[in-house]
Amino acid sequence: MRFHWLLGLSLCVGGCASLTKDLHDTTPQDEEVPTEETVYLVPLEEALFTMRRVFEEQRYDVFERADHHELYTSAHEPGMNLPGNRTYERYFVKGASLGPRQSVIRVFRLSYREQDTNIEVKPKWLNERIQDEEKYLARKTFERFTFDGVPDMEGFKMVRGTRDLPLERKLLARLEMVPSLELVGGRTNAPVRAVQVEGWDDDTAQPPPVKCGEPLQGVEPLLTAGHTVLVGDPLGTRELPEIATRMLCDAVEKKLSVALALSMPSEDQGALDDYLASEGHGPDLERLLVVSSFWRRVYQDGRSSGALLRLIEQARRMRAQGNAVTVLAFDSNNASGNAREAEMAKNLIAYRQANPDTWLLALAGDVHVRTKPVSWNKDFEPLGWRLTKALPGSPVKALEVGFERGSQFSCRFNVWEQVDCNVFALSPTAELRQEPGTPRKVALFDRPSDTGFHGRLWVGALNASPPVIQRTTPPVAQQQQDGGTKPAEAEH
Repeated sequence: MRFHWLLGLSLCVGGCASLTKDLHDTTPQDEEVPTEETVYLVPLEEALFTMRRVFEEQRYDVFERADHHELYTSAHEPGMNLPGNRTYERYFVKGASLGPRQSVIRVFRLSYREQDTNIEVKPKWLNERIQDEEKYLARKTFERFTFDGVPDMEGFKMVRGTRDLPLERKLLARLEMVPSLELVGGRTNAPVRAVQVEGWDDDTAQPPPVKCGEPLQGVEPLLTAGHTVLVGDPLGTRELPEIATRMLCDAVEKKLSVALALSMPSEDQGALDDYLASEGHGPDLERLLVVSSFWRRVYQDGRSSGALLRLIEQARRMRAQGNAVTVLAFDSNNASGNAREAEMAKNLIAYRQANPDTWLLALAGDVHVRTKPVSWNKDFEPLGWRLTKALPGSPVKALEVGFERGSQFSCRFNVWEQVDCNVFALSPTAELRQEPGTPRKVALFDRPSDTGFHGRLWVGALNASPPVIQRTTPPVAQQQQDGGTKPAEAEH
Protein backbone atom coordinates (compact mmCIF):
# COMPACT_ATOMS: atom_id res chain seq x y z
CA MET A 1 0.00 0.00 0.00
CA ARG A 2 1.24 3.48 -0.77
CA PHE A 3 0.34 6.63 1.09
CA HIS A 4 0.29 10.15 -0.24
CA TRP A 5 2.38 12.59 1.75
CA LEU A 6 3.33 16.23 1.78
CA LEU A 7 6.92 17.19 1.20
CA GLY A 8 9.02 19.77 2.94
CA LEU A 9 10.81 22.46 0.98
CA SER A 10 10.65 22.70 -2.79
CA LEU A 11 10.71 19.61 -4.97
CA CYS A 12 13.78 19.29 -7.17
CA VAL A 13 12.49 18.68 -10.69
CA GLY A 14 15.62 19.25 -12.72
CA GLY A 15 18.24 17.11 -11.06
CA CYS A 16 19.95 17.09 -7.71
CA ALA A 17 22.21 14.09 -7.66
CA SER A 18 25.18 15.47 -5.76
CA LEU A 19 26.28 18.24 -3.45
CA THR A 20 28.53 19.69 -6.13
CA LYS A 21 25.66 20.31 -8.53
CA ASP A 22 24.33 23.87 -8.67
CA LEU A 23 20.86 24.07 -7.19
CA HIS A 24 19.82 26.37 -10.02
CA ASP A 25 21.21 24.18 -12.80
CA THR A 26 18.46 23.84 -15.41
CA THR A 27 20.16 21.12 -17.46
CA PRO A 28 17.42 18.65 -18.53
CA GLN A 29 17.58 15.40 -16.62
CA ASP A 30 15.95 12.06 -17.31
CA GLU A 31 14.07 12.37 -14.04
CA GLU A 32 10.55 11.25 -13.31
CA VAL A 33 8.86 13.43 -10.71
CA PRO A 34 6.90 11.16 -8.33
CA THR A 35 3.33 11.85 -7.29
CA GLU A 36 3.28 9.45 -4.34
CA GLU A 37 5.50 8.80 -1.36
CA THR A 38 7.18 5.43 -1.17
CA VAL A 39 6.22 3.60 2.01
CA TYR A 40 8.99 1.21 3.05
CA LEU A 41 7.92 -2.01 4.75
CA VAL A 42 10.55 -1.79 7.48
CA PRO A 43 10.55 -0.11 10.90
CA LEU A 44 11.44 3.58 10.82
CA GLU A 45 14.58 2.99 12.89
CA GLU A 46 15.88 0.52 10.33
CA ALA A 47 15.14 2.82 7.39
CA LEU A 48 16.93 5.74 9.08
CA PHE A 49 19.89 3.55 10.00
CA THR A 50 20.19 2.41 6.38
CA MET A 51 20.09 6.03 5.19
CA ARG A 52 22.79 6.87 7.69
CA ARG A 53 25.00 4.14 6.25
CA VAL A 54 24.55 5.55 2.75
CA PHE A 55 25.85 8.92 3.96
CA GLU A 56 28.72 7.44 5.93
CA GLU A 57 29.89 5.46 2.90
CA GLN A 58 30.16 8.83 1.13
CA ARG A 59 32.37 10.05 4.01
CA TYR A 60 29.84 12.35 5.66
CA ASP A 61 29.56 12.79 9.38
CA VAL A 62 25.94 12.25 10.40
CA PHE A 63 24.17 13.91 13.31
CA GLU A 64 20.86 12.69 14.66
CA ARG A 65 18.31 14.97 16.28
CA ALA A 66 17.04 12.97 19.22
CA ASP A 67 13.32 12.10 19.34
CA HIS A 68 12.62 13.91 16.05
CA HIS A 69 13.57 11.16 13.53
CA GLU A 70 15.87 13.61 11.76
CA LEU A 71 19.39 13.27 10.37
CA TYR A 72 21.83 16.00 9.30
CA THR A 73 25.11 15.48 7.48
CA SER A 74 28.24 17.56 7.83
CA ALA A 75 28.34 20.68 5.63
CA HIS A 76 30.28 21.01 2.40
CA GLU A 77 31.26 24.02 0.31
CA PRO A 78 31.13 23.21 -3.41
CA GLY A 79 33.75 25.20 -5.27
CA MET A 80 35.71 28.20 -4.01
CA ASN A 81 33.85 31.48 -3.51
CA LEU A 82 34.75 34.87 -2.07
CA PRO A 83 33.45 35.89 1.36
CA GLY A 84 29.92 37.27 1.05
CA ASN A 85 29.11 34.90 -1.81
CA ARG A 86 29.83 31.55 -0.22
CA THR A 87 27.44 28.61 -0.21
CA TYR A 88 27.37 25.61 2.09
CA GLU A 89 25.32 22.49 1.52
CA ARG A 90 24.31 19.54 3.64
CA TYR A 91 21.69 16.78 3.62
CA PHE A 92 18.67 16.73 5.87
CA VAL A 93 16.54 13.61 6.39
CA LYS A 94 13.07 13.54 7.90
CA GLY A 95 11.47 10.21 8.78
CA ALA A 96 7.87 9.41 9.61
CA SER A 97 6.40 6.22 10.98
CA LEU A 98 3.04 5.08 9.59
CA GLY A 99 3.00 1.79 11.48
CA PRO A 100 5.27 -0.78 13.16
CA ARG A 101 6.76 -1.76 9.78
CA GLN A 102 5.75 1.17 7.59
CA SER A 103 8.00 4.19 7.22
CA VAL A 104 8.50 7.22 4.99
CA ILE A 105 11.93 8.77 4.47
CA ARG A 106 12.33 12.19 2.85
CA VAL A 107 15.81 13.37 1.87
CA PHE A 108 16.54 17.05 1.23
CA ARG A 109 19.66 18.86 0.09
CA LEU A 110 19.96 22.11 2.01
CA SER A 111 21.80 25.19 0.77
CA TYR A 112 22.96 28.07 2.99
CA ARG A 113 23.96 31.21 1.06
CA GLU A 114 25.57 34.27 2.50
CA GLN A 115 23.60 36.45 0.08
CA ASP A 116 20.35 35.31 1.68
CA THR A 117 21.27 36.75 5.08
CA ASN A 118 20.59 40.20 3.61
CA ILE A 119 17.05 39.38 2.51
CA GLU A 120 14.62 41.24 4.76
CA VAL A 121 11.29 39.97 3.40
CA LYS A 122 10.80 36.24 3.23
CA PRO A 123 8.46 34.58 0.71
CA LYS A 124 4.97 34.08 2.04
CA TRP A 125 5.23 30.32 1.88
CA LEU A 126 7.96 30.35 4.55
CA ASN A 127 5.38 31.39 7.15
CA GLU A 128 3.21 28.31 6.67
CA ARG A 129 3.24 25.72 9.41
CA ILE A 130 1.91 22.21 9.10
CA GLN A 131 0.67 21.03 12.48
CA ASP A 132 -0.98 17.74 11.56
CA GLU A 133 0.57 15.71 8.72
CA GLU A 134 -2.04 12.97 8.90
CA LYS A 135 -4.71 15.10 7.23
CA TYR A 136 -2.46 15.48 4.17
CA LEU A 137 -2.06 11.75 3.51
CA ALA A 138 -4.82 11.87 0.90
CA ARG A 139 -3.07 14.54 -1.17
CA LYS A 140 -1.66 13.34 -4.50
CA THR A 141 0.89 16.03 -5.19
CA PHE A 142 4.11 17.16 -3.59
CA GLU A 143 3.75 20.61 -1.99
CA ARG A 144 6.17 23.02 -0.37
CA PHE A 145 6.13 23.84 3.28
CA THR A 146 8.64 24.74 5.97
CA PHE A 147 9.58 22.38 8.73
CA ASP A 148 10.52 23.11 12.31
CA GLY A 149 13.83 22.05 13.71
CA VAL A 150 16.42 23.20 11.17
CA PRO A 151 18.79 25.28 13.28
CA ASP A 152 20.71 28.26 12.03
CA MET A 153 23.98 26.76 10.90
CA GLU A 154 27.26 28.37 9.94
CA GLY A 155 25.73 31.73 10.83
CA PHE A 156 23.16 31.67 8.01
CA LYS A 157 19.54 32.47 8.72
CA MET A 158 17.84 31.28 5.54
CA VAL A 159 17.83 27.78 4.19
CA ARG A 160 16.97 26.67 0.66
CA GLY A 161 16.27 23.04 0.04
CA THR A 162 15.41 20.56 -2.68
CA ARG A 163 14.12 17.02 -2.51
CA ASP A 164 17.01 14.73 -3.45
CA LEU A 165 15.40 11.98 -5.49
CA PRO A 166 18.61 10.20 -6.59
CA LEU A 167 19.60 9.65 -2.96
CA GLU A 168 16.13 8.35 -2.18
CA ARG A 169 16.54 5.87 -5.02
CA LYS A 170 19.76 4.68 -3.38
CA LEU A 171 17.81 4.10 -0.19
CA LEU A 172 15.13 2.26 -2.16
CA ALA A 173 17.77 0.00 -3.69
CA ARG A 174 19.22 -0.77 -0.26
CA LEU A 175 15.84 -1.65 1.21
CA GLU A 176 14.03 -3.25 -1.72
CA MET A 177 16.52 -4.38 -4.38
CA VAL A 178 18.25 -6.92 -2.18
CA PRO A 179 18.57 -10.68 -2.55
CA SER A 180 16.41 -13.04 -0.54
CA LEU A 181 18.03 -15.64 1.66
CA GLU A 182 17.48 -19.35 1.15
CA LEU A 183 18.15 -20.94 4.51
CA VAL A 184 19.20 -24.54 4.11
CA GLY A 185 19.64 -27.14 6.83
CA GLY A 186 17.81 -25.15 9.50
CA ARG A 187 15.88 -26.46 12.48
CA THR A 188 12.20 -27.34 12.35
CA ASN A 189 9.48 -26.37 14.76
CA ALA A 190 7.96 -28.86 17.18
CA PRO A 191 5.84 -31.53 15.41
CA VAL A 192 2.45 -30.31 14.26
CA ARG A 193 -0.47 -32.45 15.37
CA ALA A 194 -3.23 -30.67 13.47
CA VAL A 195 -3.14 -28.40 10.44
CA GLN A 196 -5.97 -26.46 8.86
CA VAL A 197 -5.37 -24.36 5.76
CA GLU A 198 -7.86 -21.57 5.19
CA GLY A 199 -10.08 -22.07 2.15
CA TRP A 200 -9.12 -25.70 1.61
CA ASP A 201 -12.04 -27.56 -0.03
CA ASP A 202 -12.79 -30.91 1.64
CA ASP A 203 -16.49 -31.36 0.84
CA THR A 204 -16.34 -33.56 -2.22
CA ALA A 205 -14.43 -36.59 -3.46
CA GLN A 206 -14.34 -35.16 -6.96
CA PRO A 207 -11.51 -32.70 -7.56
CA PRO A 208 -12.74 -29.14 -8.28
CA PRO A 209 -11.78 -27.66 -11.65
CA VAL A 210 -8.22 -26.45 -11.96
CA LYS A 211 -7.94 -22.65 -11.77
CA CYS A 212 -5.70 -21.85 -14.69
CA GLY A 213 -6.01 -18.08 -14.74
CA GLU A 214 -5.74 -15.85 -17.77
CA PRO A 215 -4.01 -17.17 -20.92
CA LEU A 216 -0.30 -16.45 -20.94
CA GLN A 217 0.91 -14.65 -24.05
CA GLY A 218 4.11 -15.76 -25.77
CA VAL A 219 4.54 -19.11 -24.00
CA GLU A 220 3.73 -21.26 -27.06
CA PRO A 221 7.33 -21.64 -28.38
CA LEU A 222 8.39 -23.11 -25.04
CA LEU A 223 5.72 -25.82 -24.92
CA THR A 224 7.56 -28.63 -26.66
CA ALA A 225 8.14 -32.20 -25.51
CA GLY A 226 11.59 -32.68 -24.01
CA HIS A 227 12.18 -28.99 -23.30
CA THR A 228 13.25 -27.69 -19.89
CA VAL A 229 12.04 -24.25 -18.81
CA LEU A 230 13.71 -22.62 -15.81
CA VAL A 231 12.03 -19.61 -14.15
CA GLY A 232 13.83 -17.28 -11.72
CA ASP A 233 11.22 -17.27 -8.99
CA PRO A 234 10.87 -14.26 -6.63
CA LEU A 235 10.33 -16.18 -3.41
CA GLY A 236 7.17 -15.84 -1.36
CA THR A 237 4.81 -14.26 -3.92
CA ARG A 238 1.39 -15.25 -5.23
CA GLU A 239 2.10 -14.39 -8.84
CA LEU A 240 4.76 -16.96 -9.77
CA PRO A 241 2.77 -20.01 -8.59
CA GLU A 242 -0.30 -18.61 -10.38
CA ILE A 243 1.60 -18.24 -13.65
CA ALA A 244 3.22 -21.66 -13.19
CA THR A 245 -0.31 -23.10 -12.93
CA ARG A 246 -1.21 -21.38 -16.19
CA MET A 247 1.87 -22.79 -17.91
CA LEU A 248 1.05 -26.31 -16.67
CA CYS A 249 -2.49 -25.90 -18.02
CA ASP A 250 -1.12 -24.80 -21.40
CA ALA A 251 1.19 -27.82 -21.48
CA VAL A 252 -1.43 -30.45 -20.60
CA GLU A 253 -3.83 -28.94 -23.12
CA LYS A 254 -1.19 -29.85 -25.72
CA LYS A 255 -1.26 -33.43 -24.35
CA LEU A 256 2.31 -33.16 -23.03
CA SER A 257 3.63 -35.17 -20.13
CA VAL A 258 4.48 -32.51 -17.55
CA ALA A 259 6.86 -32.32 -14.60
CA LEU A 260 6.86 -29.43 -12.14
CA ALA A 261 10.22 -29.14 -10.34
CA LEU A 262 10.20 -27.22 -7.05
CA SER A 263 12.98 -26.03 -4.75
CA MET A 264 12.11 -28.52 -2.00
CA PRO A 265 14.51 -31.07 -0.45
CA SER A 266 14.64 -34.23 -2.55
CA GLU A 267 14.10 -36.30 0.60
CA ASP A 268 10.49 -35.02 0.60
CA GLN A 269 9.73 -36.71 -2.73
CA GLY A 270 7.90 -39.58 -1.03
CA ALA A 271 5.58 -37.22 0.86
CA LEU A 272 4.88 -35.31 -2.35
CA ASP A 273 4.08 -38.50 -4.28
CA ASP A 274 1.71 -39.63 -1.54
CA TYR A 275 -0.16 -36.35 -1.64
CA LEU A 276 -0.38 -36.30 -5.45
CA ALA A 277 -1.91 -39.79 -5.36
CA SER A 278 -4.42 -38.81 -2.64
CA GLU A 279 -7.83 -37.15 -2.95
CA GLY A 280 -6.51 -33.93 -1.45
CA HIS A 281 -8.73 -33.95 1.63
CA GLY A 282 -7.82 -32.32 4.92
CA PRO A 283 -6.11 -35.41 6.37
CA ASP A 284 -4.08 -35.82 3.15
CA LEU A 285 -2.90 -32.22 3.35
CA GLU A 286 -2.17 -32.55 7.05
CA ARG A 287 -0.05 -35.63 6.41
CA LEU A 288 2.02 -33.76 3.83
CA LEU A 289 2.67 -30.82 6.15
CA VAL A 290 3.42 -32.98 9.19
CA VAL A 291 5.59 -35.63 7.54
CA SER A 292 7.67 -33.12 5.58
CA SER A 293 9.81 -30.95 7.84
CA PHE A 294 10.23 -28.48 4.96
CA TRP A 295 6.94 -26.76 5.85
CA ARG A 296 7.81 -26.53 9.57
CA ARG A 297 11.21 -24.86 9.51
CA VAL A 298 11.97 -22.17 12.06
CA TYR A 299 13.03 -19.79 9.28
CA GLN A 300 10.54 -19.88 6.42
CA ASP A 301 12.27 -18.26 3.46
CA GLY A 302 9.41 -18.04 0.95
CA ARG A 303 9.88 -21.45 -0.67
CA SER A 304 7.17 -22.90 1.57
CA SER A 305 4.52 -20.26 0.91
CA GLY A 306 0.79 -20.79 0.81
CA ALA A 307 0.79 -20.01 -2.91
CA LEU A 308 3.34 -22.77 -3.54
CA LEU A 309 1.20 -25.27 -1.67
CA ARG A 310 -1.77 -24.31 -3.84
CA LEU A 311 0.38 -24.84 -6.92
CA ILE A 312 1.05 -28.39 -5.72
CA GLU A 313 -2.69 -28.83 -5.19
CA GLN A 314 -3.41 -27.64 -8.73
CA ALA A 315 -0.92 -30.17 -10.05
CA ARG A 316 -2.67 -32.88 -8.00
CA ARG A 317 -6.03 -31.92 -9.52
CA MET A 318 -4.61 -32.05 -13.05
CA ARG A 319 -3.26 -35.50 -12.31
CA ALA A 320 -6.60 -36.60 -10.82
CA GLN A 321 -8.31 -35.52 -14.04
CA GLY A 322 -6.18 -37.96 -16.04
CA ASN A 323 -3.25 -35.77 -17.08
CA ALA A 324 0.36 -36.96 -16.91
CA VAL A 325 1.63 -34.58 -14.21
CA THR A 326 4.53 -35.10 -11.81
CA VAL A 327 5.89 -32.84 -9.06
CA LEU A 328 9.61 -33.18 -8.47
CA ALA A 329 11.50 -32.09 -5.32
CA PHE A 330 15.04 -31.42 -6.54
CA ASP A 331 16.75 -29.27 -3.89
CA SER A 332 19.29 -30.15 -1.21
CA ASN A 333 18.55 -30.06 2.49
CA ASN A 334 22.03 -29.29 3.80
CA ALA A 335 24.45 -28.40 1.00
CA SER A 336 25.30 -24.83 0.03
CA GLY A 337 27.23 -23.06 -2.71
CA ASN A 338 28.53 -25.21 -5.56
CA ALA A 339 27.72 -28.40 -3.66
CA ARG A 340 24.07 -27.40 -3.60
CA GLU A 341 24.06 -26.49 -7.32
CA ALA A 342 25.63 -29.86 -8.11
CA GLU A 343 23.05 -31.78 -6.08
CA MET A 344 20.13 -29.89 -7.63
CA ALA A 345 21.53 -30.47 -11.12
CA LYS A 346 22.11 -34.15 -10.40
CA ASN A 347 18.46 -34.61 -9.42
CA LEU A 348 17.09 -32.84 -12.50
CA ILE A 349 19.54 -34.50 -14.89
CA ALA A 350 18.60 -37.94 -13.55
CA TYR A 351 14.91 -37.19 -14.03
CA ARG A 352 15.44 -35.78 -17.51
CA GLN A 353 17.48 -38.80 -18.63
CA ALA A 354 14.76 -41.14 -17.37
CA ASN A 355 11.98 -39.03 -18.94
CA PRO A 356 13.42 -37.50 -22.13
CA ASP A 357 10.03 -36.54 -23.61
CA THR A 358 8.57 -34.81 -20.54
CA TRP A 359 8.08 -31.06 -20.58
CA LEU A 360 9.84 -29.84 -17.43
CA LEU A 361 9.09 -26.55 -15.64
CA ALA A 362 11.46 -25.70 -12.76
CA LEU A 363 11.05 -22.81 -10.32
CA ALA A 364 14.18 -21.67 -8.48
CA GLY A 365 15.98 -18.49 -7.48
CA ASP A 366 17.34 -16.08 -10.07
CA VAL A 367 20.99 -17.11 -9.66
CA HIS A 368 20.22 -20.85 -9.79
CA VAL A 369 18.51 -20.79 -13.18
CA ARG A 370 21.16 -18.86 -15.13
CA THR A 371 22.55 -20.83 -18.05
CA LYS A 372 25.91 -19.03 -18.03
CA PRO A 373 28.56 -18.67 -15.31
CA VAL A 374 28.11 -15.70 -12.98
CA SER A 375 30.45 -12.72 -13.29
CA TRP A 376 31.25 -12.29 -9.60
CA ASN A 377 32.61 -15.81 -8.92
CA LYS A 378 34.52 -17.74 -11.58
CA ASP A 379 34.27 -20.97 -9.57
CA PHE A 380 30.50 -20.90 -9.07
CA GLU A 381 28.46 -22.93 -11.59
CA PRO A 382 24.71 -22.28 -11.44
CA LEU A 383 22.17 -25.06 -11.83
CA GLY A 384 21.09 -23.80 -15.26
CA TRP A 385 24.67 -23.79 -16.57
CA ARG A 386 25.18 -27.37 -15.37
CA LEU A 387 21.97 -28.53 -17.06
CA THR A 388 22.94 -26.85 -20.33
CA LYS A 389 26.29 -28.64 -20.39
CA ALA A 390 24.92 -32.03 -19.29
CA LEU A 391 21.86 -32.08 -21.58
CA PRO A 392 23.05 -30.91 -25.02
CA GLY A 393 20.22 -32.76 -26.74
CA SER A 394 17.50 -31.35 -24.46
CA PRO A 395 16.90 -27.60 -24.90
CA VAL A 396 17.13 -25.62 -21.66
CA LYS A 397 15.53 -22.16 -21.58
CA ALA A 398 15.79 -19.76 -18.65
CA LEU A 399 13.37 -16.89 -18.00
CA GLU A 400 14.06 -13.93 -15.75
CA VAL A 401 11.07 -12.26 -14.11
CA GLY A 402 9.97 -8.67 -14.70
CA PHE A 403 7.43 -7.10 -12.39
CA GLU A 404 5.89 -4.03 -10.80
CA ARG A 405 6.87 -2.96 -7.30
CA GLY A 406 5.07 -5.04 -4.74
CA SER A 407 5.70 -7.28 -1.76
CA GLN A 408 7.09 -10.72 -1.00
CA PHE A 409 7.55 -12.94 2.03
CA SER A 410 11.24 -13.67 2.36
CA CYS A 411 14.21 -13.77 4.69
CA ARG A 412 16.80 -11.00 4.59
CA PHE A 413 19.63 -9.66 6.68
CA ASN A 414 18.54 -6.50 8.45
CA VAL A 415 20.88 -3.62 9.28
CA TRP A 416 21.90 -5.36 12.50
CA GLU A 417 23.03 -8.43 10.52
CA GLN A 418 20.19 -10.57 11.86
CA VAL A 419 18.04 -12.83 9.73
CA ASP A 420 14.56 -11.33 9.47
CA CYS A 421 11.76 -13.35 7.84
CA ASN A 422 8.74 -11.21 7.08
CA VAL A 423 6.79 -9.38 4.39
CA PHE A 424 9.08 -6.94 2.55
CA ALA A 425 8.58 -4.56 -0.33
CA LEU A 426 10.35 -5.60 -3.53
CA SER A 427 11.32 -3.19 -6.31
CA PRO A 428 12.62 -4.19 -9.76
CA THR A 429 15.68 -2.80 -11.45
CA ALA A 430 15.09 -0.41 -14.34
CA GLU A 431 15.55 -3.26 -16.83
CA LEU A 432 12.99 -5.51 -15.12
CA ARG A 433 10.44 -2.79 -14.33
CA GLN A 434 7.01 -3.54 -15.78
CA GLU A 435 4.65 -0.74 -16.73
CA PRO A 436 1.34 -0.73 -14.83
CA GLY A 437 -1.54 -2.21 -16.78
CA THR A 438 0.57 -4.33 -19.12
CA PRO A 439 -0.39 -8.02 -19.39
CA ARG A 440 1.39 -11.06 -18.09
CA LYS A 441 3.38 -12.61 -20.90
CA VAL A 442 6.58 -14.29 -22.04
CA ALA A 443 8.91 -12.21 -24.20
CA LEU A 444 11.74 -14.27 -25.73
CA PHE A 445 15.05 -12.66 -26.69
CA ASP A 446 16.69 -12.95 -30.10
CA ARG A 447 19.73 -14.42 -28.37
CA PRO A 448 20.60 -15.37 -24.78
CA SER A 449 21.53 -12.46 -22.54
CA ASP A 450 24.95 -12.07 -20.95
CA THR A 451 23.52 -13.51 -17.74
CA GLY A 452 22.19 -16.61 -19.48
CA PHE A 453 18.49 -15.80 -19.82
CA HIS A 454 16.55 -16.60 -22.99
CA GLY A 455 13.60 -14.36 -22.29
CA ARG A 456 11.60 -12.47 -19.71
CA LEU A 457 8.42 -13.46 -17.92
CA TRP A 458 6.33 -10.39 -17.06
CA VAL A 459 4.16 -11.10 -14.01
CA GLY A 460 2.71 -7.71 -12.97
CA ALA A 461 2.52 -6.35 -9.42
CA LEU A 462 3.78 -8.73 -6.75
CA ASN A 463 1.85 -9.68 -3.63
CA ALA A 464 3.37 -11.51 -0.69
CA SER A 465 2.35 -15.07 0.10
CA PRO A 466 3.20 -15.96 3.73
CA PRO A 467 4.19 -19.48 4.81
CA VAL A 468 1.50 -22.10 5.26
CA ILE A 469 2.58 -22.67 8.87
CA GLN A 470 3.59 -19.46 10.60
CA ARG A 471 5.28 -18.88 13.94
CA THR A 472 3.58 -16.69 16.49
CA THR A 473 6.96 -15.12 17.42
CA PRO A 474 8.87 -13.40 14.59
CA PRO A 475 11.96 -15.46 13.71
CA VAL A 476 14.27 -12.44 14.02
CA ALA A 477 13.45 -12.24 17.72
CA GLN A 478 14.25 -15.93 18.18
CA GLN A 479 17.63 -15.98 16.49
CA GLN A 480 19.71 -15.96 19.65
CA GLN A 481 17.78 -18.68 21.46
CA ASP A 482 17.62 -20.85 18.33
CA GLY A 483 21.37 -20.76 18.06
CA GLY A 484 21.45 -19.09 14.65
CA THR A 485 20.91 -20.74 11.28
CA LYS A 486 22.75 -22.98 8.89
CA PRO A 487 24.45 -21.41 5.88
CA ALA A 488 22.26 -18.97 4.00
CA GLU A 489 22.35 -18.42 0.27
CA ALA A 490 21.26 -15.18 -1.33
CA GLU A 491 18.88 -15.26 -4.28
CA HIS A 492 17.58 -12.28 -6.26
